[in-house]
Amino acid sequence: MSTPTPKPGQHLPGPPRTVDPAEIHAEVDGLLAELTTASLDSPDGHRAIPPHAHVLERAHDVLVQALETVDKV
Repeated sequence: MSTPTPKPGQHLPGPPRTVDPAEIHAEVDGLLAELTTASLDSPDGHRAIPPHAHVLERAHDVLVQALETVDKV
């Protein structure tokens, strides 16, 4: 006799969250477009590192949140 294993997040109240791949692509593409703008502002490249890191961190957060949502479904 086997009991079913609950899925992660199944105990959370409310409807399950969903992920729209097109929305994730658009959000990450928008963030990555900022990298091009930051590169134009810093011809030597050294001053571009902090803005690049910030934008890449935001894109990473978007992807991690999407993966967490999918994992809970």
